[in-house]
Amino acid sequence: MKTKIFNIDNLVRENIKTLKPYSSARDEFKAFDKEMVFLDANENPFINGVNRYPDPQQTDLKMELSKLKAIPVNQILLGNGSDEVLDLIFRAFCEPKQANIITLPPTYGMYKVLANINNVEERAVQLTTCFEPDIAQILKVMDKNSKVLFLCSPNNPTGNSFSNEAVEVLLNAFPGVVVIDEAYIDFSSQKSWLDRLNEFPNLIITQTLSKAYGMAGIRLGICYASPEIIAVLNKIKPPYNVNELTQQRAVKRVLNQNKVQHEIEILLEERKKLLIKLKSISFIEKIYPTDANFVLIKLDNAAKRYHELLEKGIVIRNRTTQPLCENSLRLTIGTRNENKFLIKTLREISK
Repeated sequence: MKTKIFNIDNLVRENIKTLKPYSSARDEFKAFDKEMVFLDANENPFINGVNRYPDPQQTDLKMELSKLKAIPVNQILLGNGSDEVLDLIFRAFCEPKQANIITLPPTYGMYKVLANINNVEERAVQLTTCFEPDIAQILKVMDKNSKVLFLCSPNNPTGNSFSNEAVEVLLNAFPGVVVIDEAYIDFSSQKSWLDRLNEFPNLIITQTLSKAYGMAGIRLGICYASPEIIAVLNKIKPPYNVNELTQQRAVKRVLNQNKVQHEIEILLEERKKLLIKLKSISFIEKIYPTDANFVLIKLDNAAKRYHELLEKGIVIRNRTTQPLCENSLRLTIGTRNENKFLIKTLREISK
C-alpha cells in the first residue's frame, strides 16, 4: 500500500516547534564504563534504592518492550499512565480555542475531559447501533482544524473491536493524527495495529500495563508512533515522568511473559464461561459481544440491579448515562470464585 503523505510540521503547534525542552542532569550525563561519583543533580547521596533520579528515557524498559513488540526504541514513549500520554498528544497538536478533536461515544471518558482541560473543542460522533464508527458522519464533521481522532478498540464500554476496514478508511481520510487506544488489545481476537504502524505516519497507538499485565497501581502507559511523532512528545514530556519503582516493576513483569500469558488465558476462559451463564439470568435482555476483559449487558432496570448487586457486596459499573447504553451494566471478568459469586447472586436476585 502506498504510504500516506503526511507532514508532521503542519500539525504541531507553533510554540511546540520552537520550544527548547528542559535538559535534566540525567539527560546531560552519558554513562561511562567505570564507577562514578554523582554530584550533578543535588540528590541525597545516601543509597536507599531510590535516592537517585530515574532514567528520564526509561531505556531498559523500552528495550524490553522493543524486543517484545518488534518496534524500535525511537518509536516508543512511556508515560505516567495512558492518561499522561493522551494529554501530551493534546498539548503537542491541539491549539486551544482553535483545534478540535473527534470522539466516538460511547467511549473512554478521559478524551472529553482532556479536551475540556486543554480548551479544545470536542466533536462527538456517536457510534452506529452496531457500535461501529459512523464513517460518513465523521468525514462530514471533520475540517482543517481537526487534529486528533480517538478510536478506542476494543472499545470501552461496549467491548467490541472496530472493523479493520473502517479504521483504515479513517486513517487515510483524517487530516490529523489518529489515536487507536488499545488498552484491551491483549484480550482481543483481532491483531494489534502495531503490525501496520509504519504504513500510516499519522497513526498513534496507546497501550497500557494496567489491564492484561495487572499493574494498574504502577501507572505505566505506552505510546507507539513514528519517530517524528515520538520526538515531538519527548520534547514536551516532564523530565522524570516515570518513577524508578514503576520502571523496575514494569521490567520485571514484561520479562515474565509466561505468567502474563497464563493469566490472560485464564481470563479468556472465565469470560467464555461467564458469557454462557449470563444467558440464564431472566432479567438480562442482551449480552453484547466482547473482545475485552469485561462485558456490557442490557437489563430490565440497570439502576435497580446495580443497587441490588451493591447490597450483596458486588461493585459493577452502571453505564446507563452513556449513548446507546440505556439500562446497561458493565461487568469486569474476575477470578473464578468472583465470577461464580456474581452468577450465584444474579440468580438469587432473579428469583
